[in-house]
Amino acid sequence: MPTQLVLGTAGHIDHGKTALVKAMTGIDTDRLPQEKQRGITIDLGFASLDLGDLRLGIVDVPGHERFVRNMLAGAAGIDLALLVIAADDSVMPQTREHLAILELLHVAHGVIALTKADMAEPSWLELVEEEVRELVGGTFLEDAPIVRTSARDGTGIDALKTALADVARAVAPRRVDAPFRMAVDRSFVLQGLGSVVTGTVWSGEAAVGDEIEWLPASKRVRVRSLQSHSQDADRVARGQRAAFNLQGVHHTEIRRGHELAMPGYLKPSHRLTVRLTVLPTGSRAVRHRSRVRLHLGTQEVMASVRLLQGAAVEPGERRCAQLICVEPVVATGGQPFVIRSESPLWTIGGGVVLQPVAPRISRRNAAAIARVEHLDDDDDHTRAATAIYFCGTEPWTTLDLCRDADLVPAGADSAISDLTSRGVLIELPLGPRGMVCIHHEYLAELCERVLGVVSRLHEASPLEQAVARRRLIGELAYVRDDVVLAVVDHLIAASRLVGDEHAVALPSFEPALSGAQSRLHEQVIEAYRKGRFSPPGAAEIAKTAAAKREDVRPVLELAASQGHLIHLGGGLYLHRECEQELQQRITEQLRDDRSMTMSEIRDVLETSRKFAVPICEYLDRIGLTKRRGDVRVLNPNRAGSGSGILPGADR
Repeated sequence: MPTQLVLGTAGHIDHGKTALVKAMTGIDTDRLPQEKQRGITIDLGFASLDLGDLRLGIVDVPGHERFVRNMLAGAAGIDLALLVIAADDSVMPQTREHLAILELLHVAHGVIALTKADMAEPSWLELVEEEVRELVGGTFLEDAPIVRTSARDGTGIDALKTALADVARAVAPRRVDAPFRMAVDRSFVLQGLGSVVTGTVWSGEAAVGDEIEWLPASKRVRVRSLQSHSQDADRVARGQRAAFNLQGVHHTEIRRGHELAMPGYLKPSHRLTVRLTVLPTGSRAVRHRSRVRLHLGTQEVMASVRLLQGAAVEPGERRCAQLICVEPVVATGGQPFVIRSESPLWTIGGGVVLQPVAPRISRRNAAAIARVEHLDDDDDHTRAATAIYFCGTEPWTTLDLCRDADLVPAGADSAISDLTSRGVLIELPLGPRGMVCIHHEYLAELCERVLGVVSRLHEASPLEQAVARRRLIGELAYVRDDVVLAVVDHLIAASRLVGDEHAVALPSFEPALSGAQSRLHEQVIEAYRKGRFSPPGAAEIAKTAAAKREDVRPVLELAASQGHLIHLGGGLYLHRECEQELQQRITEQLRDDRSMTMSEIRDVLETSRKFAVPICEYLDRIGLTKRRGDVRVLNPNRAGSGSGILPGADR
C-alpha cells in the first residue's frame, strides 16, 4: 500500500493553484457554481495524486484574502505544502500571509511552483526566483526546489511531480498507533445514505462499523460506510482524505470545525493554555484581554487572550497565555493554531496548545506558569509528568495522557511505568472511589496545606489536644472531602500527624496552659477524683473554683484528651482511676452469669440514678455489659475498655 500524505496548496489569488492541480491530477477542484462563474476558488477543493509508492491527498485552498479562513481550515493537518507563485505577478500579499500561516502550523516540507512561466521572459523569471528566495529565507522553504511550470502547455508538470515525490519521501513518518482523530471540513447529505462528512485523517484509523465520538457535542455515532478519494473503503488511516457516512447525527448538526475521534480521547473546553507568538512582521502587539479569531484545526472561533506574562506580546515575541473561547473547542497538546485580528482581518500570530483542557491559572502564580511550559518539552516523560501534575487528584486515563501530553498509547504506558518506578507518581487511596495516581509534588503541596491548617487550628485552640477530621474538611472546603481524608491518612502513615479516625494532631504539639488554666486543670482532675461515681458538672466546678463556666469546658476536654478523665457521654466524665474501678466492680458482680438491675448497680457504686443510668449506658456502649430486659449481664464478646487514641477529641 502506498504511503499516504496530505499536500496543501498555498498562494495568492489567481496565481493558478487550481489549474496546476488539474494539470497534475486531471481533477478540477472547483466544485461550486459560484467558483465556475467567477473563475476563483472560494472553498476547499480536493484531489489525489499517485506517485508510485506515494499517494498525495491534495487540499486546494482559496487565495483571496476574504477566504483565508477557508485556507486555514484546509491547511490544518497537511504534511507538505505547494507554494504557488505566478511568474507574471511574483510575490503578492497572500503569498506572504499563506507562507506565515504554514510556518505557524509547523509545516516542515514543501515545493515552490512558479506558474504561468510561459508568460514571462527568462530574465524576468530569474528576478522572480530571486525575490522568492528572499521571501522564503529562514523558513521551512528556504532550500525547497523551485519548479517553473505552465498549466496551459504542460511545461514543468512532470518535473513538479518528481520534486513533490522527492520532498514527500523526506517527510518523517508519523505514528499510526495514535488514537483516531479527524477534523471535519465538509458536511452534506446523500440521497439514500444520509449524513456524510469529509476531512483529513490526522491520526489513527477508523473502520466501517466503529463507534466514534462526535465533538464538541460529545455524542457517539457509528460509521455506516467509508470512502477515500472517491473509492469505497473498509478502513481509513492517518494521511488519507476520507468521507464518513455516519449514523446517529443529522448533517445540519455537524459542520466544519467539528471533529470525529476515538471515544474518550478529546474533550471540549472553553479554555486553552497556549504558547503565543506574534509574527515579527506584525504592525501591532497582542494585548491582555484583546479579542482575536482563533483558527484551530478546521474551526474558527472568537476568543479572548488572557496573557499570563506581561501586558502585551510585541511582534516577534512569545508568551504563555490562556485563550477563553466563546464556543467549546477540542485540541491536543502540541497542536498548532493561528490567530487573526478581529477587524481588519489579518493574520497576527499563532502558537501551540499546551493544555487543551486548561484550569484557570492565576497571573500571580509564577510556579504554575513555569511548570506549564514543560508541556512544550521534547521529552515525552517530562510532558506526561507535567500533565499528570495538572490533573491534581482527578482520575485520568491513558487517553487523557495521549491528549494532554501529545503521546501515543504505548508511549503513555511507558511514561506511566517509568514515572511510577522513579517515585514521581504515587498511588493515593480515595476510599470508595478507589485509587488515583498523583504527582508527588502535587501530593506534597496538599500535605503542606493540611499541615498548615492543623498548625493554625492548634494555635487558635491551644487547649485542644487534637483537631477533628470534620473540622479539617470544613477548613479545606476547596478540596474534596475524600481527598482531605486520604491526605490525612498519608500523613499519619508518614508519622507527620498522629491521630485516629476522629481527630489528628501534630506529633510535637502539646497544649499550652496559662498559670490560671494550670491551676484550674489541677482542680478539675482532683474534683473528679473525689467525686468518684457522682462526679461534678462544669457549672459546679466553675462555682467551686471561682472560674467562668466557659473556661471550664476546654479544660475538661483537655483533661479527657490527656487520659486523666474518661468521657461517658454528654457532660459526664469519670476520673480515669474511677473508670477502671467501675469496670472491675461490675465485672466482679456479674461473674458466673449473674445479672444486676439498675438499682443494684446504683447501690454497688454508691451513687444516684442520675449517674447510674448514663454509667450503665456507657458500659453497654464499650461492650462490657449487655442489657437483657431490666437487667445487665456481662457481654460474652467483651473486648475491654473503649478508650481511643485521642479520647474525647471527636467532639
